[in-house]
Amino acid sequence: MGAGAQGGKGPGAVSAQPSGKRLSLLLACLIVGALGVLYAHAGGEKELLAPTGNLRVGVYPGSPTSMVTDAGTGQTHGLTYDLGRELAARLNLPAQYVTFQRIADVLDAMKEGHIDFTVTNATPVRANDVSFSQTLLSVELGYLVPANSSINRADEMDRPEIRIGVTKGGTSERTLSAKFRNAQIVSAESVKLAIEMLRRGELDAYATNKAILFEMSESMPGARVLDGNWGMEHMAIAIPRGREQALQFVGSFAQEMQTSGRLAQIQQTAGLRGAVKADP
Repeated sequence: MGAGAQGGKGPGAVSAQPSGKRLSLLLACLIVGALGVLYAHAGGEKELLAPTGNLRVGVYPGSPTSMVTDAGTGQTHGLTYDLGRELAARLNLPAQYVTFQRIADVLDAMKEGHIDFTVTNATPVRANDVSFSQTLLSVELGYLVPANSSINRADEMDRPEIRIGVTKGGTSERTLSAKFRNAQIVSAESVKLAIEMLRRGELDAYATNKAILFEMSESMPGARVLDGNWGMEHMAIAIPRGREQALQFVGSFAQEMQTSGRLAQIQQTAGLRGAVKADP
């Protein structure tokens, strides 16, 4: 072999190392390419999670897990309400709040493609219709009894004369209809109407998650949330079916909310009680 072929220094040899200018150009191309992938990825998430250009957040009033309004300040907060705003900010999009009477209506709207985001109990039945993130937190299920009620324990309620209220279309309606053999299970159209039914003596108790029960008790002097629980609700972010490619992004967002302490702040601001922390 000639000296040029061996050492790469002959008259016709080409240097194996790029010049400083070529190296800078190569690095610039790599950076631009990487940024292009990131922007394309972010754009894809926006299109998946918010196809209308707004993140449509499904909420219902009266539950700290969804949306409550502070009577003193008039400010609105809640697990779904505040997390929806946080996710919309991550996507650099506006949050559009769509209000319903109860969670069953929210989920129906999600199935029909009218909303993009909510937080709810991730049951196997609901997982047939929507896609869930990992659990954010768990909330005890319990019973609320009005002032002067003689009921002190859950095992005193399974009697024919006892009327236990549940939210129409909610988890409690399905579960308690099978749990109680003798007590009457009465569906209420909304949390607001349930409070009125308890005040009028049309219900002897109301069953749902304790976050809602404690919120209800604030407007019912003397009402009591009974000790113990009859199960747990595992609250998770729900998005419409067909958008599973965005679940990794949603899961990362959920984990960030947990580990940063933001989720705990949201719970405190909303007055959410009866919750058990989930592992991130």
